[in-house]
Formats: sequence, C-alpha cells, structure tokens
Amino acid sequence: MLNRLRAFAPPIVRFVRSHWRIVTISIALLSAISLGAWTASCGLAGCPDAKAVRAYQPSDGGLVLDRNGVPIGQLVPVRRVNVPLAQIPKVVQQAFIATEDRRFYRHHGVDFRGVVRATVRNISAGGIREGFSTITMQVARNAFIGNRFSGRSPKRKLIEMRLAGIIERSLSKDEILERYLNVIYLGNGVYGVEAASRDLFGKGVASLSLQEAALLAAVTKSPTNYAPREFRERARKRRDLVIGLMRDQGYVTLAAAQRATAEPLKVAASSWRPSGVDDYGAIDAVRALVDSVLPGAVEGGGVVVHTTIDAVAQAAADTAIESQARAIERESEQLGVPIQGALVAIDPHTGDIRALVGGRRTTRGGFNRALNAHRQPGSAFKPFVYAAAIAGGLSPADTVDDAPIEIGIEGEVPWIPANYDDKYQGRTTLRRALMMSSNGATVRVSRAVSESRVIDAARRNGVVSRLRPHPSIALGALEVTPIELVTAYAPFANGGMRVATRLVTRIETPGGTVLWSSEPTLSPAMDPQDAWMMTSMLRGVVDFGTGRVIRDWGISGPVAGKTGTTNNGADVWFVGYTPSIVAGVWFGYDAPREIAYRAAGGRFAAPAWAHFYMKGWTEPADSGWVPPDGMVEAVIDPETGQLATPRCNLRQTDYFKQGAEPVTYCQLHAERDPVVVAIQRAAVGLRNKLRRIFGF
Repeated sequence: MLNRLRAFAPPIVRFVRSHWRIVTISIALLSAISLGAWTASCGLAGCPDAKAVRAYQPSDGGLVLDRNGVPIGQLVPVRRVNVPLAQIPKVVQQAFIATEDRRFYRHHGVDFRGVVRATVRNISAGGIREGFSTITMQVARNAFIGNRFSGRSPKRKLIEMRLAGIIERSLSKDEILERYLNVIYLGNGVYGVEAASRDLFGKGVASLSLQEAALLAAVTKSPTNYAPREFRERARKRRDLVIGLMRDQGYVTLAAAQRATAEPLKVAASSWRPSGVDDYGAIDAVRALVDSVLPGAVEGGGVVVHTTIDAVAQAAADTAIESQARAIERESEQLGVPIQGALVAIDPHTGDIRALVGGRRTTRGGFNRALNAHRQPGSAFKPFVYAAAIAGGLSPADTVDDAPIEIGIEGEVPWIPANYDDKYQGRTTLRRALMMSSNGATVRVSRAVSESRVIDAARRNGVVSRLRPHPSIALGALEVTPIELVTAYAPFANGGMRVATRLVTRIETPGGTVLWSSEPTLSPAMDPQDAWMMTSMLRGVVDFGTGRVIRDWGISGPVAGKTGTTNNGADVWFVGYTPSIVAGVWFGYDAPREIAYRAAGGRFAAPAWAHFYMKGWTEPADSGWVPPDGMVEAVIDPETGQLATPRCNLRQTDYFKQGAEPVTYCQLHAERDPVVVAIQRAAVGLRNKLRRIFGF
C-alpha cells in the first residue's frame, strides 16, 4: 500500500509545481467559501432569526413570586434587575455611548472605522491592544455567544459581526441599547445598570447624577481593575476620563464636566443583594420542582414562577427556626454540634405550602429536612391512634385505663411503655388521655382497635412512609418526614379531606404565556364527624394539655395540635393547626442523640410554632370550625369530655355523633373536695408505680 502511494506522489508534485497559481487560488477560494459558510451559520451552530432576537431579554435569574405576586427569589442566583430604557436617564445612556461606541446611532452593527483603527494599532503593537466591538456586537456576544469562544479570538469576532447585522435588522437602536444596558457585566457579580447602581450607590439608576453615571460606564472596560471599592483612585481617574469624553462629544457642558470631576468618589459601604426569601429553603424546593416539570428552565432562568409561598409567613418561619434553635443550643449539652430544625406550613383546604424551612445554615442544593428527613414523630403520631378508635365507633368520652402495661411480643423481650415521669391517671376518657399524652392509655387503645387500623387511618390521611404493625407504632416508633406528618393532619382541620401539597401554581414566560400549571388535589379521607371530634380533642391538648404553651404565648382563638417527643429525647415536634393553616415544627440533630435533659415537644418545638403563627400568620376574621350536619349537642367539661356538673369550672358546648354523646358526668370535678380529688389521684399514681417496681 505504501509503495502504491509513493507511485502517485511524483505526478501530484509535478502538477502542483506546474499549476501552483491555480492550486493556490483554489485553496484560497475553498478556504474563503468555508469561512464564509462557517460565519454565515454562526459557527455551524445556527443563527437566531429575527423572532428569537426580538424575544431575547437578559436573564434576571428567573423570577420567583409568592402567592400575592411579591418577588421572593430567583431560580438562578443572578444579580440583575432588568429595566426598560425609559427608566434609564439620558445621562447614563450617553455615558456608555461616549465610552463604548460613539458612532452607535450611525453604524449598522459594525463600525468599520473602528475596525481599521484597531487593526492598524494592533499590527503596529505586535499584539491585541485595542478592540473594535460596538454596543451591538457586545449584545451579540453576551446574549447569543456566551462562552463558546475563549478570549479575543478572530473566530469570535467574525460571529459577533455576523450576529450584529442580524440584531440591527431585527431591533431598533433604542431596543439594542436597552438590552445592552441590562446585559453588561459591571463587576462584583452584578449585571446591568440597575443592579450596578444599587450595588455601588444604594439607589436605583433613575436617580444617578452625572459623575455617578460616568463611574458606571467607567468600570465597563475592566470591572475588576476599576472596581471602585478596591481601587478608588484608579476608578476616579477612569470616571473623569469618561466625563471628558462626554464633554468632547457634546453631551455635557464644560462647566458641568468640571463640577462632576471635582466631586469625590462616593460608593455605598456595603454590596447590594436581592432581598427576599433565603435562597436555600423554599427557593431550592421551587428549583427542584421547576426542573422536574420543565427541564432546562432552571438553567435558562427566563421564566416567572408563581408559588404558593406566603412571603410574610416564610420570613417568620425562617426566624422562628433559627431563634428557637439558638435557644435550644443554650440548654443542650452537645457543645459545638449545631441543632437542626424544620418547619412546614400548608393551607389545609388546598394543600398549598405557605412556608417551608428545610434547616438552618444550609447550602444551595443541600439536604432539605422538611421534605426528606425521616424521623420518629413520637407522640405527634398519637392522633392517628385515636382517629382509628373514633372511626371504629368509640367517642372522646369513652374511658380507658391509664396504667402501666406490659406487651408480650413473639421473638422479642416484653415491651413495657411508661408514661412521662411515671405518672398515671387511672381510668380516664380518650379525650383526656390524648390531652395528657398518656402512653399507657394510648397503647391500650391501639391494641383494642388493632395496629393495622391505626396504619390505615394514617395512610388515608396522607402518611406515605413505611409503617409496620408493631405495638410501638402507637407511640410513634416509626419514621416520617415533616411534610407528610403535616399533610396528614390536614383532614382533621378541613373536615376530612386528604390534600396533596402544592408549591407552584404556574410557570410563565416573562410575557405571561403559561408554560405549566397545577390545581389543588383533594380526596375523602375521614368522616367529617370523626374529623370534628378529633379537632375537638386536639383543641383540648392546646387548651389544657401538653400544648398549653401555645396559650401561654398569648395566642387565642381556635387552635388544635399535638406535641411529640421520642423516648430518647432525640426528636421534638409540635404540629398545630387552625381553620386556615396547618404547621409542623421539628428539632433534632442530624445524627440522632439526646437534645437536652427533659427535652419535650411542648418545651422546645411549640414555642417556635407560636413565634411563627404570631409573626407570620393572620387568621381570617370569619375563621372558625363549623360542626357537620347530624351531630348532637352536649355541655361538657372540656378537660374530661364528660357531661359538665355544677362543680366544673369550665363548661362548653361540644358536638358528637348521634348515639356517641357522653352519658357520664365529670368525675374530675364531682361533688367532692378538690383537695381530696388531688390526693386520690396521687394515690393512684403511687399505687401503679409500686406495682411496676414490685410486681403486685
């Protein structure tokens, strides 16, 4: 094969030597045609058409709005605020034109006088010393080329020139200038004159003076080398040069230029950051959802996302978790280990997420505990035990024995759950057992209705994590995420309907075209009468039981909820709700360990819920729970759920299923001396404790 190739070589060499002019011209012609085709196709990548050019707007990171249309963040963390040209003062426009492209309104995208000037100077200097980019070419580079070519390469210049022609034919000069002033990079991570004005001067671009406008245009040449905060004198000299150019080109008078150059350089003490929700909480979850339904939208950033978040509630939630976490750390013995927290708040009628806190001191794309942390809920799971009991025909006024209990489990050691501080009530109502979070009573109820029915009740309401029918499930010895626990409480609050949580309502283009939308999803989960009775019982938890701290904070009005604490004190919870909001709070260490001595949900989690509710939520004026049709009235003692007697200090009207209303009068406040009642209750507790110790 090699010998055959060698045989062809001499004739080819002889042809080239005898026809070298034709060969040279042919090669040059083919190269020119190839280069022309390459340039015409914008580097074989395809050029944007006029419609694409007109549709382009510099990305402001993708705007994320709360449910009221308030900006709360960006899909992509870009420090840019797009503004129309009408809001940019003439002095700012003139400063950039004088500095960057003095013949902007006279050329058609490429300033050939500038091309010749730059070429001559660069050849004489033996390297690239001067560019000839016009404002239109800079728009082409920043909007349509990006990082496809590195440095000041001839290839990039050719593409810029090609695109500049397309842009000039597609847009007016003012439209080109508007895009330029919004897309240009001006240092310190800031893009566009509006964001740069806020960053350097602490005010919008519409308020800039001549010397401030000149400083903005001054940093364009090299945002790093002329950064006003780092290189004040260098930036001042460059500013004065821009003012001189504006004077020479007739934009300002000599007197105005002299006054401006006499002004000292003044910049804001601190950088500007877009205000809104913390970038790493709710916004991170929004990014993930948008990316799942519209792949590529997050990277592009050119969309407007309408969320269900309430900006006021979100800010209060962020503050509540951080402040309470610090308070817990002051009591914890785990020195140097940061406690973590999470909060989820939803509308019980739609499932719309109003606030979402996935942790504290997290990073973008980090672990969101509100959505993904599987932790034991402890007693916060007990409402599903009682919901199963109510669905099975029991009423809040039915009684159960709250005493020590031992459960034999095949293949395991006997399980002996104990009440907090080993205090027992003896015979008590279901209502009071839940109110006081009695473990002994709750396990008995769970055993009576069966763990399988407890699981069914939790599943119907919205718990989706793995649940195993074990006796310990009654006390929350399972793992759930904060968002699914909060979701599962919603049917208690809304009259029995299961909801699907929703974070984004719709995604639009900046022009308002809807790209994706969603609607609330509800399905029946509970009998409305059962939901009413569960809410009545859980209101007792807040009014008289382990959630009493909510009232101690001064919160009045209808509130129901349940505390939760695991046996080892590694997790504390409070899930509370009103007619218009359901919110759950969790605190714990990422690597589970005891939080503090005598850690409890009422002590550590409930205060954060109270803080969030008081600072972040306003209950509608007509808010309240209305009993379902078909229920009967009874005047009860709200602490026991039994019929009220003249000795009861509190009496309230409650509603029950037909035939399930209480028939026993209050035993806690019977016709006996209160001191005697207290002594008898203490005696019952002592007797039960001795039984456990001595086995009799």
